Amino acid sequence: MSNLTVVALDAMGGDNAPSAMVQGAVNAVNESKEVKVVLVGKEDVIKAELANHSYPAEQIEIKNATEVIETAEHPVMAIKKKKDSSMVVGLHLVKEGQVDALVSAGNSGALLVGGLGIVGRIRGIERSPFGALIPTKTGVTLLVDSGSNVDCRSSHLVQFAKMGSIYMEKALGIKNPKVALVNNGAEEEKGNALVKETMPLLKECDSINFVGGIEAREIPAGTVDVVVCDGFVGNAILKTFEGVASTLLSVFKEGLTSNLLSKIGAALALPSLKNKLKAFDATQYGGAPLLGLNGLVVKTHGSAKALEVRNTIFQCVTFKEQKINDHIKENIVIEKKED
Repeated sequence: MSNLTVVALDAMGGDNAPSAMVQGAVNAVNESKEVKVVLVGKEDVIKAELANHSYPAEQIEIKNATEVIETAEHPVMAIKKKKDSSMVVGLHLVKEGQVDALVSAGNSGALLVGGLGIVGRIRGIERSPFGALIPTKTGVTLLVDSGSNVDCRSSHLVQFAKMGSIYMEKALGIKNPKVALVNNGAEEEKGNALVKETMPLLKECDSINFVGGIEAREIPAGTVDVVVCDGFVGNAILKTFEGVASTLLSVFKEGLTSNLLSKIGAALALPSLKNKLKAFDATQYGGAPLLGLNGLVVKTHGSAKALEVRNTIFQCVTFKEQKINDHIKENIVIEKKED
């Protein structure tokens, strides 16, 4: 198999499409000769954007798609009706093995429906969760599921924990990653029915380093590497993280420019402050892969800019190089058969 990683990019998806998508693709191929990007979308629009950039022509290809799935569209209907949309065409490229991954900042629900319906799950995987990397005090933590499955069974959460552990070990190089289950208290007797049913099952898993329950307020400290929950809880945690980060940044800026004295202090503190705040910028870690599919599908923020797009493309390279899906098949599906 070629060492070149080929990534399809939904050039029409997201608030800043197509300019941010094209810029991110150009940045990626200018930086590495080991990646090729297939820009999927309206060919004339993409060509017009590419005309503003210099890049190795052999590393960027255009795949024409005449339709666009809008953010507010009903996911199922959009996937069914818009067969020639940039998202659907990109998903078929993954299914057919023409590309190694699809990256999209478009409609999350449609990407989920299309990922499951077109690319399909690995045999033996019950549900496919979104795995979002969130910044913490010590680095990053994988939140899984961060929004794919709002209603889950205990067996789903067990598989989420296993896939999340594999991802963090292989993609980020974290040995024996610590896995925790979101709960509303440290005591094991706490939690809803799902948590109480899942807790003993995770404790019995020899293939993961399960450390028990974790309250949401403890996640930013970075004491664990994988945080497991259903998609409803996970999405609420993720959006809270993003909202607090955005609000704090706004408050910092306002406070540092409120008067002359604070402006002088800001000038002195800014270099150090910028360096610290950069660690809490989730966009530098790429997007959220939909784990457990027969191919790689990654969701970036709807507001993704070129840097996040570029980082997500390289995230796909790592996913392929570390053979994440092969490890999932070997360690989870085989284990399930043995059970």
